[in-house]
Amino acid sequence: MIQISDVRRGTNLELDGTLYTVVEVHHVKTKKSAVYRTKLRDLRAGHITERSFNAGEKVPDVRVERRSMQYLYAEDNALVFMNTESYDQIPIARRLIEDSIPYLKEGGTAQVVMFGEEALGIELPAAVELKIVDVERGVKGDTATGATKPATLETGLVVNVPLFVNQGDTIKVSTDTGTYIERVASR
Repeated sequence: MIQISDVRRGTNLELDGTLYTVVEVHHVKTKKSAVYRTKLRDLRAGHITERSFNAGEKVPDVRVERRSMQYLYAEDNALVFMNTESYDQIPIARRLIEDSIPYLKEGGTAQVVMFGEEALGIELPAAVELKIVDVERGVKGDTATGATKPATLETGLVVNVPLFVNQGDTIKVSTDTGTYIERVASR
């Protein structure tokens, strides 16, 4: 059990038999007492629920494990990840990780969130490196304006990049915002 005042963003809770992760928590003072308003994401279904707790209330916290796994391939309704230590393969439902799919490339790694032996989702690094497979040519003279152009990456993700970036370049993309960060030097 954990005090509601100790709950932070990313804390995992079990309420009424359902696993949640805290997305937001706000402390609100009322005339009578303090209330904590939270937004909770259901770890299995993916939807957001709002719930209020009284100050001093205790809630059951849940320990989840993060395992580094390699993304292998996509099936109909799931993506298959492999534990690089035991070589066990785990399918994760596409609906649980839908927002992360554009940042995954075969052979790449991600942190798989596990509750016991059940995979609940994945956590990506802050940025990923992806290769540009299609981009329009920049117009000479437009570089002073800070103009951008759309580029299609190897995973199908489309991001706006500066005009000096070309097809075949590898760029770093933020997984939080889906925006261009920088061009990666050739190795």
